[in-house]
Amino acid sequence: MRKRLISPILRDRLPFDAGGLDVANLGMVEITSEDEAYPIECALQLGDRRGWRAAEAGPQIIRLLFDQPQRLKRIWLVFEETEIQRTQEFTLKWSADHGRSFREVVRQQWNFSPPGTIRETEDYTVDLFDVTVLELKILPDQSGGTARASLASLRVA
Repeated sequence: MRKRLISPILRDRLPFDAGGLDVANLGMVEITSEDEAYPIECALQLGDRRGWRAAEAGPQIIRLLFDQPQRLKRIWLVFEETEIQRTQEFTLKWSADHGRSFREVVRQQWNFSPPGTIRETEDYTVDLFDVTVLELKILPDQSGGTARASLASLRVA
């Protein structure tokens, strides 16, 4: 009998190291707010560990507006919360008509409970054609607390 050890993580499910779309050169980003120390570029660029954070509490929106329609096959999101216990909800939607109508990809809730549960990683395999807008809505605290939305990383391919 022959055998070999394999990784329990499928190769196509590994975090993005390269190969994703260069969002910075494909369009623009719209955001409802941002903390000056944690700009949205920090969540979109490889290697930057700061991520994005809203300047104020409450629901937030991040929109990627593509100059040319894109085909998306994978969307990878990472959220981190190291300070406040809270239940977050996010909705990921896309549009093929420059935001006149949207289709939902996913609506997800997550309970952060530091110091134990501080990281949420979502990795979606999709097959979306002619995407002109990708929108992420974040409700950082369902109880209406003072938590600010944050996003450690957003990658698309």
